[in-house]
Amino acid sequence: MNDISPPRVRQRPEGVEAGGRVVLPRQARTVRRNAAPYGRVPLCAGPVLLALALGLWGLTREHSMWRDEAATWQVAHRPLAGTAHMVSQVDVVHGVYYAVMHEVFALFGDSLVTLRLPSVLATAAACALTTLTGARLSGRRAGVGAGLALAVVPAVQEYAQEGRSYALVLAFVALATRLLLAALRRPTALRWAGYAGAVLVAALLNWFSLLALVAHGVTMAWLRPDRARCTGWALAATGAVTGALPLILTSGEQADQVAWIKPLGWSTVLGVVITVTIAALCARMAGARLPEALPERLREGVREGVPHARVSLAAVALPLCAVPQIGLAVASLVKPLYLTRYVLFAYVGFALLVGVLLATLIGRVRAHPRVLLPAAAALAVLALLPIELRLRTAESRVDDVLAAAALVDRARHGADGVLYIPAARRDTALVSPHAFAGLRDLALAQGPVESGTLKGIEAAPRAVEQAVADARGIVLVTDAGPLRADSARDRAKLRALDEHFVRRSTSVERGRRVSVYERVR
Repeated sequence: MNDISPPRVRQRPEGVEAGGRVVLPRQARTVRRNAAPYGRVPLCAGPVLLALALGLWGLTREHSMWRDEAATWQVAHRPLAGTAHMVSQVDVVHGVYYAVMHEVFALFGDSLVTLRLPSVLATAAACALTTLTGARLSGRRAGVGAGLALAVVPAVQEYAQEGRSYALVLAFVALATRLLLAALRRPTALRWAGYAGAVLVAALLNWFSLLALVAHGVTMAWLRPDRARCTGWALAATGAVTGALPLILTSGEQADQVAWIKPLGWSTVLGVVITVTIAALCARMAGARLPEALPERLREGVREGVPHARVSLAAVALPLCAVPQIGLAVASLVKPLYLTRYVLFAYVGFALLVGVLLATLIGRVRAHPRVLLPAAAALAVLALLPIELRLRTAESRVDDVLAAAALVDRARHGADGVLYIPAARRDTALVSPHAFAGLRDLALAQGPVESGTLKGIEAAPRAVEQAVADARGIVLVTDAGPLRADSARDRAKLRALDEHFVRRSTSVERGRRVSVYERVR
């Protein structure tokens, strides 16, 4: 009897019952239930599909193109040497994006779909990266909820369908945030280099994205990691800023390009306050989540020098949402700079926090996330439907250069010259030159490509007046609002028109006015 060993139940490994059946502890079962709904499909499939569906829906926007996209269109058609010549004088902040779009047009041809599809794909990538970040920080439900939330944000939907750089910046900031977490979890030189590279690419696309780097700095201060991690982040941040510094300095010399931005209005301030307040409330809820609702890998942070309670989603997402918006708003008190598109990437932080809110609500109602998360996304899409429908119309933007070109093509019979007030409205002809065939640009002295500008260089006022006086009929392309002549050349154009011509017709459509003048008999 003394040789009888203790009952096997005492030697059985924890979580194993008689017969070998594995029984997970309650905490592990919670995590497994959290992961189960996504085990058969990629975690980010839902957010990516939603982003693609919303991005492709009405992509051509009633066959319209507004003035900023017209700049992308015309510069992307220039040789790269011509683009380099231009950005040395104007629009350097978008130089890298123009080069990218030049190659896109060369590979796939030029069309409205080609112009905007990179933004659609970048938005889908941002939603995927946001999903993965949310899952890393606060579980799979929160991750999927965050990706879906980012896809349905109206501002994100708007810039997902524009031929500009902002959706690409959004994607690279989302990537940088994801790489920051990877480097904090397991710091290596390669991971810090990847993080620095993502921050740098975002900055080269638009250097206002460096506000995300400031937000990451706030996250580091919140986390208070060990000295090695702090050093790694500092070196990566320094490398990214150093790489972007020539762009920052050159764009400072071209600051007159943003002189048109209006001072902060109460609607803008209210929007920032509401967004940040909602994010803060979600962050408070994120901090109240039970530890057993978090995935096991989060708790690895305790062993690796970054306490999981501080590598919460709130520590990463709240600064990313609040710092860029508040920082740019404060800077705008000195010089007006605030535009939502400049800090579009802040919605990555906002979406991460909304994802936690969704995950918490699902946990409380004990409903299946495979049903509730898509249902929540569908309800959001339906609730925002009036806004979404408007975003996909030509009227949602300031103007439409293609509509203006069509007006010129219909109304120009009998005219042999064309004028633009202001000169920037020449983009109508640069995008649709066939509509202006046979019309002489009466004010132009040097074309945009040759001069390395967006709108060309116009002749002296006296030379413009003489050219106008020699024309038989003139088409005038202006903005739809009150006609303003802010330069001596524009005033010379109007003087010559009043002296020698009478207006025969005027048509206004989608933010542009086209008037046809015939010579006084």
